Amino acid sequence: MENSQTGVSYKRADASYFEKRGLSRYAGVWSLWALGVGAVVSGHFSGWNFGFATGGWGGMLVAGIIIAIMYLGLTFSIAEMSPALPHTGAAYSFARTAMGPWGGFLTGLCENVEYVLTPAVIVTFITAYVNSILGLDPVYSPLLWILFYAIFLGLNIFGLELSFKVTLIITLISLAVLVFFWISAIPNMDFSRWALNIGVGPDGAAVELPEGGGDWFPFGFSGVLATLPFAVWLFLAIEQLPLAAEESVDPKRDMPKGIILGIITLMISAFMIVLLNPSLPGVGAFQLSTSLEPLLDGFKSIYGDSGVVILGLVALTGLIASFHTILYAQGRQVYSLSRAGYFPTVLSLTHSRFRTPHVAMLTGAIVGLAVMLVIWFSLGAETGGSIIGSVLLNMAVFGAMFSYIMQAISFILLRKKLPNIERPFRSPLGIPGAVLTIIIAVVTLLYQVQDPNFSKGVVWVAVWFAVAIAYFALVGRHRLILSPEEEFAMEHGKKAAAAEAAALKA
Repeated sequence: MENSQTGVSYKRADASYFEKRGLSRYAGVWSLWALGVGAVVSGHFSGWNFGFATGGWGGMLVAGIIIAIMYLGLTFSIAEMSPALPHTGAAYSFARTAMGPWGGFLTGLCENVEYVLTPAVIVTFITAYVNSILGLDPVYSPLLWILFYAIFLGLNIFGLELSFKVTLIITLISLAVLVFFWISAIPNMDFSRWALNIGVGPDGAAVELPEGGGDWFPFGFSGVLATLPFAVWLFLAIEQLPLAAEESVDPKRDMPKGIILGIITLMISAFMIVLLNPSLPGVGAFQLSTSLEPLLDGFKSIYGDSGVVILGLVALTGLIASFHTILYAQGRQVYSLSRAGYFPTVLSLTHSRFRTPHVAMLTGAIVGLAVMLVIWFSLGAETGGSIIGSVLLNMAVFGAMFSYIMQAISFILLRKKLPNIERPFRSPLGIPGAVLTIIIAVVTLLYQVQDPNFSKGVVWVAVWFAVAIAYFALVGRHRLILSPEEEFAMEHGKKAAAAEAAALKA
């Protein structure tokens, strides 16, 4: 079936096609909440702290507030779109309905970069924690990466119910660890001495102030803007929740609740960690600006080195929660694009017994590991090990920002093109909230380009985009399948066109 307006061809798949790609429904409100919070919570354990080097404490705080506003606009938009279009494709399916097959594919491609690379970022932080706890030589880090991927791919593949139970348990444990840290840190904090111990050196770079008492904004407002990409790590991946739409028991009721509860939880946690972690004696914002294990540093400050193994294991929980949940999202994201024919359809096969997209998860994991190993060996183990987290973080945030822009545009277009579709939830921020999301995401991208580690990774993102777009242009667009989200988009697209034609005649 050829669609001359969009330049794509569809075929109707028989029942056996979808039988081999079936999913099971299990998730309720709290499972969805745990999926969203669990995906993000590692960003409160590691990664966000690099922003102290570009903005100081005040810059990090204000950047966090700006990014929180962006995520409020995004999550409210998603909370409206996801129950209205309850498909596993999430961002891709929103954009497909709003902007056609090419818009859907490009949005899915941006999100694909985010979900393939974010687990790779997190596993570098997990490995750094393990090396610190056990005193291992970092040269063996790639073996630990492979081990952690194998363990958590197994948990994700061998049953949806098991995966969601593990997600809920480790998310609750992670939040309990954070609350325990806050309670422990408050009596020990010395904000002015330690959180404000960053100044500006002659070369414009951050320097340590031995007595603290520095400016809140040592790098001025430009430092706030330069810190935006790092503040994203406090909320990155909350938007993955709609990928569970076809595994949710009642997505129209539960999805908005799960998303909104999730973003509120994360905003509280983000403020507490930004305030307390750098305020501890012997830690400080300057030291944290280069630390791969900031929460562990905080625990050591309070409890000393005597219990470092136990404290390290405790501090690992958040990283493990996010690694597990984003592997889940990675599998569903690749699965949805594959089931509709945008990626090779073999990637959407589900396990005959467990009904999980094991092929998609394994393929995404192999690609993520391959990227890590290329960086590791091309730069040398010592150099690669020290910057791999930052390079991969920049690549993941780059894909995420473009995805957010496309989702916000989709929200605006759906409000205009399909005003009458059922919307169980309506965003209180409406179109202005989506516009604000676009503006902040664009500014974040502009400042991300100025990060010297950005260029090391963005070239490879561009290569992946070029290869995938060439594949879709030459092959994929002629092999699309009428999956649920594609049928929904085509049906409502015809209705929208008919309504527009009627309005023009009138």
